[in-house]
Amino acid sequence: MAPEVPLRNSLLLRLLIASFAISLVSIAATAWLTARSTTLALKQERGQILADDATIQNTLEGFAASHPNWDGAERTVRDLARRTGRGIVIATRAREVITASDRSSVDRLPLNASAVIDPLHLSPLPDQGAGLPEDVSRIDPRAVGPYLLPTTERKKLRQLARQEVACIYDTQGLRTHIVEEPSGRPAIRALRPGAVTPEACATKDLFTPTPTEAKALTELTALVRTCAARNRIRVEEPLTIDTQFRLGQAGFEQGASALDDCVEEGRREQLAPHVAPAALLFVTSPAQPATAVFDLSRAGTLRVLGTTSLILTVTITITAVIAIRLIRPLRKLTNAARDTSGRHIQIPITTRDEIGYLAAALNELSERRERTDEQRRVMVSDIAHELRTPLSNIRGWLDAAQDGLADPDSSLVASLQEEAGLLQHIIDDLQVLAAADAGSLRLNFRKLNLRELAEQSLDAHQTAAQAGRVALTGYFTDDLTIEGDPVRLRQVLGNLLSNAIRHTPPNGSVIVSGYRVEGGVELHVADTGSGIQPEDLPRIFDRFWRAEQSRSRNTGGSGLGLSIVRHLVQVHGGEVHVVSSPGTETVFTVRLPT
Repeated sequence: MAPEVPLRNSLLLRLLIASFAISLVSIAATAWLTARSTTLALKQERGQILADDATIQNTLEGFAASHPNWDGAERTVRDLARRTGRGIVIATRAREVITASDRSSVDRLPLNASAVIDPLHLSPLPDQGAGLPEDVSRIDPRAVGPYLLPTTERKKLRQLARQEVACIYDTQGLRTHIVEEPSGRPAIRALRPGAVTPEACATKDLFTPTPTEAKALTELTALVRTCAARNRIRVEEPLTIDTQFRLGQAGFEQGASALDDCVEEGRREQLAPHVAPAALLFVTSPAQPATAVFDLSRAGTLRVLGTTSLILTVTITITAVIAIRLIRPLRKLTNAARDTSGRHIQIPITTRDEIGYLAAALNELSERRERTDEQRRVMVSDIAHELRTPLSNIRGWLDAAQDGLADPDSSLVASLQEEAGLLQHIIDDLQVLAAADAGSLRLNFRKLNLRELAEQSLDAHQTAAQAGRVALTGYFTDDLTIEGDPVRLRQVLGNLLSNAIRHTPPNGSVIVSGYRVEGGVELHVADTGSGIQPEDLPRIFDRFWRAEQSRSRNTGGSGLGLSIVRHLVQVHGGEVHVVSSPGTETVFTVRLPT
């Protein structure tokens, strides 16, 4: 590794480039967002203006339709101006001011009117664009004039409407409500859209013209007949009260009859005395000084460039300061990692950020390395100790036979074979652990019945159990099928059974049980032996560790069996743990996934 990091790989340079790119992107994004926000704001403002204009026009048309003149409109105009923030002026067709929201609006009267307020000739609302369709009456429905019902007639019609509502609900279960039209006549509407009210509940009295309406319709009939005679229109249908009521309420349909034009003309002539005269509506915006944020002139461009340069400079400066503060502890970490002394070096933790976490991780790594080295030294010492005893015995017997002090008979050969078998056992165990540590331990997975495998292991250890006067039994459920290596799993059970039998005193018992659990199977090997002290449980699976600190082989074993058990169970994707009550019971539990 080079003593210094090349400039092209420097974290400082990378941070500066990243900050520069981020600044450019942020500036571009800010510009786009500003333009987008401005566009949306203009659209929203335009929509609000159109909505305010429609509200103003509709409200004033309603006032004109319900009043014979413009007297008293000042309050309505001022209320609209206060709600919308617009200047409102109502003037005659000669541009003589009738009423205005304020004096400034009169002084700034536009050349063209915003709309014409005439309830007998409705103008399109500002958001409608084109005018009303030709087949729709242009008379404001709020202009009722002589059709306005007095209180007594309203009460009578409303009582009839309530009866019809109750009838509809009782017969059809349909919920309806009563809506009062501008003239005061009640109308029945269904609460559910599209629902049709039954005709069986309709009462003729509810739809029969009242005396007030009959009087107005009679007047309308005379006007319609006059128009028809003037235009030489033949009236084929007698203008009865019912016909008058239909024509007076429904307006007209395009092309239905030339009489409809006379009806519309007659209604206008009849309603004219009852509505305010046509007037011009002027709607102005409040005077506000225009303030430009920036423009694309030379001065504006320089202002934008100056602001952008300032942002870049500040960003790069802050990034450089942060990078220097980051690099200083990193250099300390690098120097500590380069230390060749091999001793554990404690790196000081000066920050609580990622650098501090890195320093803590390196300290932990150094400690683990030191513990690993210590374990390696202890393991070498343990291996030497384990191999020295059988080798010393073999060499001693061979030297004695060579010197004539011992006869090379069958008993000597059997003793040498026993010591050689112990050596072979230790070497085989070490090879299994080395392969497991290197990840090269080969397993032959196949479907097997763990109950059959456990029963075979029990049969194989019955002789050793009987020799030690230990009762060896097993209890298993039927379905213990898993995927695994039968050879390695027999090795796991063999090591656990050997330990259990070896540490169980005469007249004791070893019980092996197996059953299915959620997601796998569990095997339990329980013995009534000497047990394990609580402080020794964390080290029970360590290599070459025995509870007997004297390393006595009176109980046998090389100190590698439980370590091999743990590794073999782990490569099968399982886990093993132990619980023990000293002098009472010890239970090893192996859990294997299905």
